[in-house]
Amino acid sequence: MSRYRPPRTAGTPLITPEGEARMRAELHELWNVRRPQVTQAVSEAAAQGDRSENAEYTYGKKMLREIDSRVRFLRKRLENLKVIGERPSDPGKVYFGAWVTIEDEQGETARYRIVGPDEFDLKLNLISIDSPLARALVGKALDAEVQVHTPTGERTWYVVEIDYP
Repeated sequence: MSRYRPPRTAGTPLITPEGEARMRAELHELWNVRRPQVTQAVSEAAAQGDRSENAEYTYGKKMLREIDSRVRFLRKRLENLKVIGERPSDPGKVYFGAWVTIEDEQGETARYRIVGPDEFDLKLNLISIDSPLARALVGKALDAEVQVHTPTGERTWYVVEIDYP
């Protein structure tokens, strides 16, 4: 059995202005704050002498590689993203960036915002536009019935409210 795994797709190249600001803040933090601190720590550890058995030096070099890898990813990803900040021409339908309130058959409601794959966070009720629920919701109007295949089976929701920030 091979260990090869095909690379993940990057997802839809869309992002909200808030998501872009968070990614740029992370990039700034890594490049202008964390990296100089780690570089300083590595140079101090290297000055102590034997590097082959110096845990601080080895750990610092590993941290630098991780920071550099994340910085490369963020820079490349940010240049390929399209920021969507304006409201759609038809605010009565669900599109990227919308806050959608849905209700299931038992009357329980949930409110989600459809965002890009780089900024989804279920704790904040932000779902990726690439998720099955978001794909089913896009283009639907108020009172539309949405059926989604979930791991527990087929679920039905109704669009109760659509709001754009």
